Amino acid sequence: MPASTTKSLRVAVLADSDTRWKWGALTANRIAPADSDIRLDGYLLRGRATPTARQLEEVGVRADSLREVTSVEFLKEMAREEAAYDVLVLSLVGGGVQAMLHGLSHQWRERAATGSTKRPVVVTGYVGVVYEKLADGLLLRHGADLVLANSRQDADRFTAVYEGVGADASSVTEVALPFLGGDPYEKHDPCTVVFAAQPSVPESRKDRTYLLNRLVQHARLHPDREVLLKLRSKPGEHTTHIEEQPYQRLAERIPGGLPANLRLVYGHMGEVLDRTDLLVTVSSTAALESLHRRIPTVVLTDLGVRESLGNHHFVGSGCLASWDQLDDGHIPSPDERWVARQGVAAGGSDAGNPPAEGGSYETAFDAARERIAGLLAGGALPDLAPYYTPVTAPGYLPGILARHHLAPDGSPLPGAPDADREPGAVRQIVRRAARGAYRHGVQRVAPVIRRMGEL
Repeated sequence: MPASTTKSLRVAVLADSDTRWKWGALTANRIAPADSDIRLDGYLLRGRATPTARQLEEVGVRADSLREVTSVEFLKEMAREEAAYDVLVLSLVGGGVQAMLHGLSHQWRERAATGSTKRPVVVTGYVGVVYEKLADGLLLRHGADLVLANSRQDADRFTAVYEGVGADASSVTEVALPFLGGDPYEKHDPCTVVFAAQPSVPESRKDRTYLLNRLVQHARLHPDREVLLKLRSKPGEHTTHIEEQPYQRLAERIPGGLPANLRLVYGHMGEVLDRTDLLVTVSSTAALESLHRRIPTVVLTDLGVRESLGNHHFVGSGCLASWDQLDDGHIPSPDERWVARQGVAAGGSDAGNPPAEGGSYETAFDAARERIAGLLAGGALPDLAPYYTPVTAPGYLPGILARHHLAPDGSPLPGAPDADREPGAVRQIVRRAARGAYRHGVQRVAPVIRRMGEL
């Protein structure tokens, strides 16, 4: 494309964990209008799950700039005329999104009073499968210009929730998970079985030990197979969810140690899937990545099919099975209609839903691109209008905003972190020490206290 026809697009992504940074940055690139030359600035929200350098490297997503900020620092940055972004992606937990929507609305109202009416298109969504707190999470995200739904099924559910409470549902925009891709599945030698672990599902030590023991048993029953335990983070690191019982610690207690054909691995999920012949998980979004590439995929039923595990989302998928069945050689066959409604590769179509093969994964983002292009070309955007306000949720909203040092009107509370001063060396050391102490408490102290309470 000639340089003269390329439009510069400034995009900011605010994320609060490694997974959400990956989703936000990849989404920003997917939804940018096709004729855009993107400048991507990343902001990492300071907190318990702020990603480490290793986690950022593993995610493999690059930005033109990347720095750590507090909520108030970010809001003040967005109020500057020099920070005139075209698109802002809020890749946060629901409460964080809601706080930023109110904080941004306050900052931009003040800026508008000086004659500036330009603001970016605000986009938010979910990093994967939405299996819990559907109404709560959705209403906390209401107010963004686009609320992205990763599948036809999610788009229908999101719209129903918004319309059901009388909120504007026009922001719901169907897309797909931004990190799907990779080569179609081909068999490998030796056969490689991958268990995709999750930080908080299941939660108890008993259940996690059970799953690890079954993985060990499978490796011993099939010495000709390579068995991989794919881990999200190392002990001391946090991701989107808190991991109180790291599999690494539990593996140290396996009698006789791990079998020679069972290894713990880290790294980019896509690279692990490149060598996978059977993907096993409880309810990880990795299952959708695997299904997209037509890799045999199993969602475990050993601990039941329960909302608390998230595997209920896969009812009807054809992928539910137990370790006993896998030990006996069972290979699942996914239901094509179910898979198609999840926005991943499928061999057929259902009502009004075109097949997802033949390059149509890329077209899944067309509606979002068109909406953003239209909003950018349409002049001044209206004020952000979240469903939750001091009138509609006076007993809920103030607490959410206060956690981000914001008053009920979205203004910074007195004593909020100073955005005009970079933290000094001592302050940075104290922050790292405090974060390390918190993680140690979560992973070491808290489980011990709970076990003592059960005696």
